[in-house]
Amino acid sequence: MQLVVARIGRAHGIKGEVTVEVRTDEPELRLAPGAVLATDPAAKGPLTIETGRVHSGRLLLRFQGVTDRTGAEALRNILLIAEVDPEELPEEEDEYYDHQLMDLDVVTKDGAEVGRITEISHLPSQDLFIVERADGSEVMIPFVEAIVVEIDLEEQRMVIDPPPGLIDDRAEIASARDESTDGTADGPANGTADETGDGS
Repeated sequence: MQLVVARIGRAHGIKGEVTVEVRTDEPELRLAPGAVLATDPAAKGPLTIETGRVHSGRLLLRFQGVTDRTGAEALRNILLIAEVDPEELPEEEDEYYDHQLMDLDVVTKDGAEVGRITEISHLPSQDLFIVERADGSEVMIPFVEAIVVEIDLEEQRMVIDPPPGLIDDRAEIASARDESTDGTADGPANGTADETGDGS
């Protein structure tokens, strides 16, 4: 199974290094020196990682055969793709690979259908699930223990306990407007999480 593990960003310095937007929770495994990665577009690869280091919170990579800034700039926006065994599981319990979570049905603790996971965004503070609802709209679900109650891969389902306003903000705002006596209403703020959790 092929999975996108990073997107190449801008060149860094003059010796062929590039910044990368990491799209895997295991960069030390997928983006280690010596790793050979396919690319999208395919004609630009494969690329072999020669060196890697973290600078100011960003991962910098240099690839074999890329020795200057011009070569590095030519790689910008290329996707890096790793070959992953679909049966492979993360080492830590309660961690998941993105491909295991994609397309899971999302329901609340009460059994109400929310939608389907279509994208996973890895942010510095936490991971976010992008869930597509039946009407085509999207809602973002933080991958934190306080909200994500259960992930059942066998049932292909994720159960959440959302705080007020996280998934029902539009309905609540509409209701508040209907009940307003002066024609205006303040909508509830989107729900936020107090703690961060590890996701994949």
